[in-house]
Amino acid sequence: MADEVIVIQTTLPGDWNEALVGAWCHALVESGLAACAQRSQIASTYRWDGDVESADEWRIQCKTDATRKGALIAAILDDHPYDIPMILAFSAETSADYAAWVSE
Repeated sequence: MADEVIVIQTTLPGDWNEALVGAWCHALVESGLAACAQRSQIASTYRWDGDVESADEWRIQCKTDATRKGALIAAILDDHPYDIPMILAFSAETSADYAAWVSE
């Protein structure tokens, strides 16, 4: 596999309901910045203000191409409820067909 897509991950508050998380993801896809957005509930353990905390969260994983990566990250930052949102972006190898679909 020589083709690539960009995967961007973030998290949202676990107390958000499915409809709100779905609408948040839908907006990213509808805007054309993400080809798809997947969501799943997770449990996170992290350090915050010197304490170790745990919380339920939603993991959001978006697929996009390199030309929309910056705009997608900016859109996530503009609408994110956390003071310091986790945003991870990395390239992933994929099939030519899937990469072409993501770039549509």
